[in-house]
Amino acid sequence: MATELEYFERAISLEEYMDRMEQLKDNSFSIYEKFDVPKDDEFITRLKEVKPRILVITEDWCGDAMMNNPVLRRIAEAADLDVRAVYRDEDTDLIDRHLTNGGRSIPVYLLLGEDGEVAAKWGPRAATIQKHVMELKQQIPAKDAPDFEEKQRMVHEKIHAEYTTKPEYWLTVYEDIRTTFLPVVQEA
Repeated sequence: MATELEYFERAISLEEYMDRMEQLKDNSFSIYEKFDVPKDDEFITRLKEVKPRILVITEDWCGDAMMNNPVLRRIAEAADLDVRAVYRDEDTDLIDRHLTNGGRSIPVYLLLGEDGEVAAKWGPRAATIQKHVMELKQQIPAKDAPDFEEKQRMVHEKIHAEYTTKPEYWLTVYEDIRTTFLPVVQEA
């Protein structure tokens, strides 16, 4: 079984991953073009000093990845980090080690320590965004309801629309990643 570091070494850059996207690419690049990392000397400076590697588990059909990956890419650029991506569905052994509430939710960001071990995990959503998404999903009826597919599609469209048009969501993602990773890089 491959280690996270071995997955990282075989992975493609986050930039290459985004360039290869076939689904949700325009939305993802729209966020990338509009989002700037906040002035944050402590987090970005510490990342620059420690130079952790970050392994992204993702897929280009995923709405959360569509929003979160551009934010992470901007962090990586600001701190000159090596961030690489693997496709969740190509090899489920990796994601099965990093389940979220028992599911293969993505994206997942693994901050690798100097020893190549996982020092921190983030994903698939910022906590406040997760709460909002779960509230919206309560509008979806049971799968056997006649309007299930229509209601599900409407909720997903609303989520995607919010993800691509609300800069405050992008900042929330940034802050949540910062909250997870900063204590780890401060100790390094």
